Amino acid sequence: MSRDPSSGILLVLSAPTGGGKTTIARRLAARDPLVRFSVSHTTRSARPGEKDGVDYHFVERDAFRAMAARGEFLEWAEVHDHEYGTHRSEWKRAAAEGRDLILDIDVQGGLQVKKAEPGCLLVFILPPSLQVLLDRLGRRAGERGFDLRRRLETALVELELAGSYDYNVINEDLDGAVDAVAVILASARLRPRACTARVDELRREITHWLRSTNVHSG
Repeated sequence: MSRDPSSGILLVLSAPTGGGKTTIARRLAARDPLVRFSVSHTTRSARPGEKDGVDYHFVERDAFRAMAARGEFLEWAEVHDHEYGTHRSEWKRAAAEGRDLILDIDVQGGLQVKKAEPGCLLVFILPPSLQVLLDRLGRRAGERGFDLRRRLETALVELELAGSYDYNVINEDLDGAVDAVAVILASARLRPRACTARVDELRREITHWLRSTNVHSG
């Protein structure tokens, strides 16, 4: 089945730090060939094991701000003293490939995307409890500049905006959370706008058949 590049789904996952949005996004992209994971630009340093161009595009602050000034980002925001942004080329590349794009970004960025691309889908990933969130954040305690209180204060602000999202998914069980987001995406692919290419193809085929086949009604 052909697919209209303009019908691609722009799927945004947001969550408090430690909510699991990155893992969910990568698992969904790994199992669905029609999903492309968006690699964000950031001014923060790479964590152990992270690779430039795979996990993030790591850039200097001046370079990031120059790109922002030129309007190259679909969205960008400063989070915990570092800038993060989604370059417009990520969305253009996914559309050219006939694929959906999944963004793993913070709430500020998600709402920016919704303003720029009203047809996008916003999914907020909720941790099941404070204790689970604390456990996940505890794994990052060794990072430079890590501030647990500040992360939790930011989480409070983000949770206030969870109701602005189209869907909320509780990440109590990782596989279940991935399945839930996959169902949301599958539903979005059935929206009329997402099926434009197939509708047009059927119309062309029926019109051609009617013009070339000597069959009359009645």
